[in-house]
Amino acid sequence: MSNSVTLTDNRNGKQYEFPILDSTLGPSVIDISNFYPTTGMFTFDRGYTSTAMCRSKITFIDGEKGILKHRGYSIEWLAENKNFLDVVYLLLNKKLPTKEELGSFKQELKTRSFINEKMIRLFSAFPDKAHPMAVLQACVATLSTYYSRDMNFDNPIEYMELAKRLVAKMPTLAAFYYRHSMGYPLIYPDLDRGFTENFLYMMRSFPHSRVDLKRIEVKALDSVLMLHADHEQNASTTTVRTVGSTHSHPYSCISAGIGALWGHAHGGANEGVIKQLEMIGTVENVDKYIKKAKDKNDPFRLMGFGHRVYKNYDPRARVLKKMRDELISEIDIDENLLKVANRIEEIALNDDYFVSRNLYPNVDFNSGLILKALKIPTDMFAVLFVMGRVPGWMAQWMELKEQDTIKIVRPRQLYIGPKDSLNENNE
Repeated sequence: MSNSVTLTDNRNGKQYEFPILDSTLGPSVIDISNFYPTTGMFTFDRGYTSTAMCRSKITFIDGEKGILKHRGYSIEWLAENKNFLDVVYLLLNKKLPTKEELGSFKQELKTRSFINEKMIRLFSAFPDKAHPMAVLQACVATLSTYYSRDMNFDNPIEYMELAKRLVAKMPTLAAFYYRHSMGYPLIYPDLDRGFTENFLYMMRSFPHSRVDLKRIEVKALDSVLMLHADHEQNASTTTVRTVGSTHSHPYSCISAGIGALWGHAHGGANEGVIKQLEMIGTVENVDKYIKKAKDKNDPFRLMGFGHRVYKNYDPRARVLKKMRDELISEIDIDENLLKVANRIEEIALNDDYFVSRNLYPNVDFNSGLILKALKIPTDMFAVLFVMGRVPGWMAQWMELKEQDTIKIVRPRQLYIGPKDSLNENNE
């Protein structure tokens, strides 16, 4: 092979050759698809830290340089020049929309934003203190029962319809359950309002009253959604693709993705950031907790800093830092919480302990502060993450469907259990 690597087994001197596949951006990969048939061995990669599990044209990340691109467009350019629905269209349709296409897309999402009235009864089945993520996961799975018969999931037209339907209904499901949990009357989507504005309207409004939404609030939430739209093959996206490889209903795949995202190490991190800031309490306590974070024998870990992929400043965090500063100049925000956050960030960006370990602020650090400023309940933070991520998940699922063959995901293991137990014939 002209472009390959050779592996030598030092136990017996045998050599094995595997092809190298080049990418348009980022590292090349060694194709080990035939590794087991060729060598009789498996590879071991805990957490898939060095394993590419698919080919994709959707999102590119360079963690060393702090780069994030969607279909070739940098996240900074998109955040500066486009809105969330532009990015949704880009992810689903592989190109940015024209003005006319975006107008039609917005209108279609509006008309699809209502849910079947029977689903409202589902909310009453949950305990009063049910976490919104558990409810949302159940609701998306339930949607599969409404949109399953006579649908061809191999037909691009039909699965595009499924994608747009789910994107449209997510804000309604989220807002409806929040209001149900609070005992408030449900507020239905307003077809005269935009996608992001409608969510805030359904969360805050009451019958026969006027709700004033500031433009900066809508813009801030729109930015949060955009910056969560897709993030390559993370845990939840890999979950969606894994379940998709079994030919499950697409909404079942998304429901599984929600379960993965719920974890405090993934989508629940921004909720954890706020809880930690509130626990620290005052600027005077910051140094004490910084010291705890540096102590390897102390279980305390600073939330909102560092990232599995980024070894540089998370580009999404830069965008949100700017948006956070714009937001606090126009609306009320917990000044004490902000002072604590600013002091922690100041220390982390200048302290060699954090800098040498690449522990820069990540997207969760500022998104939590923004959502808190928008008066979004803390346990709804991960739900907002889902609202933003659904377009990316559906784009990933659709890309999986477009491939010539779908091979069911089936990792192997390094078995380290006993060779034999008690003699089966010896009782």
